[in-house]
Amino acid sequence: MARDSSPFGNYAYAILTANALRTPDKVALTYCGEQSFTYAELDHRVNRVAHALLAAGVTPGTRVASLMNETLHVAEVYLAQMKIGSVVAALNPYWPEETLAQVVEHSECDAFVYDATVEELIGRIRPRLPGVKLWLRVGGGGEDAVDVDALAAEAPGTAPPLGGHGDDLLALFYTSGTTGLPKAVMHTHFSSLATAQIWLDVDRDQDSVMGTGAIIWGIGFPALVGPAFYAGMKLVLEQDWGPSNFLKVVPRERVTHVSLIPSFFSALLGSDEHEDADLSSLRAIVLGGEPLLPSLRERILKRMPGAGIYSYYGQTEAPYTCFGRQHDGSQDISSVGRARMSCAVRVTGPDGGRVVGEVGEINLTGPNVMTGYDREPGKTAETLRDGWYVGGDLGVIDAEGFLTVLGRREDSILKGGQWTQPAQLEEAALEVAGVAEAGAVGVPAHPDGSNAVDQRILVAVVPRAGADLDAEAVRAALAAALPAHQAPDAVVVTGELPHTQDASGGPGKLLRRQIRDEYADRLG
Repeated sequence: MARDSSPFGNYAYAILTANALRTPDKVALTYCGEQSFTYAELDHRVNRVAHALLAAGVTPGTRVASLMNETLHVAEVYLAQMKIGSVVAALNPYWPEETLAQVVEHSECDAFVYDATVEELIGRIRPRLPGVKLWLRVGGGGEDAVDVDALAAEAPGTAPPLGGHGDDLLALFYTSGTTGLPKAVMHTHFSSLATAQIWLDVDRDQDSVMGTGAIIWGIGFPALVGPAFYAGMKLVLEQDWGPSNFLKVVPRERVTHVSLIPSFFSALLGSDEHEDADLSSLRAIVLGGEPLLPSLRERILKRMPGAGIYSYYGQTEAPYTCFGRQHDGSQDISSVGRARMSCAVRVTGPDGGRVVGEVGEINLTGPNVMTGYDREPGKTAETLRDGWYVGGDLGVIDAEGFLTVLGRREDSILKGGQWTQPAQLEEAALEVAGVAEAGAVGVPAHPDGSNAVDQRILVAVVPRAGADLDAEAVRAALAAALPAHQAPDAVVVTGELPHTQDASGGPGKLLRRQIRDEYADRLG
């Protein structure tokens, strides 16, 4: 237990209760356009859930595997756990059963809280988890599980004992796990509060409205919900945050702030559905997780001229470390910005020394950085070096501190002895008439391994609504516009590109590896 037991050192108290004291009657959250809660009302609801968890046997330090799809359940239960000091093991509902069971076992969870949407799944994995001694269900009672709702209905709305503060472990937020088991990233109350301060770098006022969807489980919670509450915003919480529902919710709730990935706007603006929607309330569009290509930025600014576009860079291990503005000419569009207040970024060369204007590994530090990977000291030592998080991304920093992220080395394309980042090719493809989205990958020129470093370039493109693309014509256009070492060897026209599933209803991050796996045979 951390010695600093000030209530403001408790994450949930600092982002929720503090606003219930400051502006008790202000709307804190709306849920799917059907329910609305003020800060005081939401704080009371969370307190009741916290008392229910305590009554069920959850104590400070208890590791609670949390698997819920309904966003209101996620918000209330996460905040309740954080108040009483239990550790939220924030599971991804899109993981396969095998992964779920292995993660819960590896994280040594003592309790498991879930909602009705995953009832059948729980029934299948429960026999494999003998270490879980306490099963809790929200959204109504379940077989052999504590009915959290029933306990909460009888519980007081007064503040529970705050069981975690400062450097105490708050949650385990898991990496994407593209190779091997997802790593459990350890974040404390302090590190998550540092992430919650992102809106200090974005224009806002007391009437700002943050909109988001089901991605709030996992690191999405401290990256989206926490900042909205910390800033005293109204949070518009939806189950579906895909393009179609986005076009309904933004005008209905007069949403001013959103945080999304660029692929979302590629999908939104790639059809005609958006043309009649009133998006004039949007004031801040925060984009990250993927490169923001100039042509897409211009399309966003043209469609939503009243909105500022902000860029960020960070990872689950160090969320929102860098921030920048993409709409006012204050930085080059290729840059993600500079380190936020109290954070720092540097680029290091092969010898670990700082370099400027040269490609190297990106290093991040600040109060928002994780304390390490749970139960993985080796991997922790690899990435936390003398207080810096080094996650394997390559980049360039200029003399003024502006960072340009080049991506991961394994995504880079080597052709003709020269390196190319996929985003350069994808940007060129978007300039071809009729192209809505593009993904570029390098494929070994000699599958037999006789020349492993030489690659050929494959570009997959998605046509805009109503457009008819010819693959060879697109390839010829790119060959004419690009230098020889960037000219694609093959172009594939497809109805959609592979993206991660994140439960938002919109596209997740672009999966370049899957493009390679699906279409590499087109190169002959």
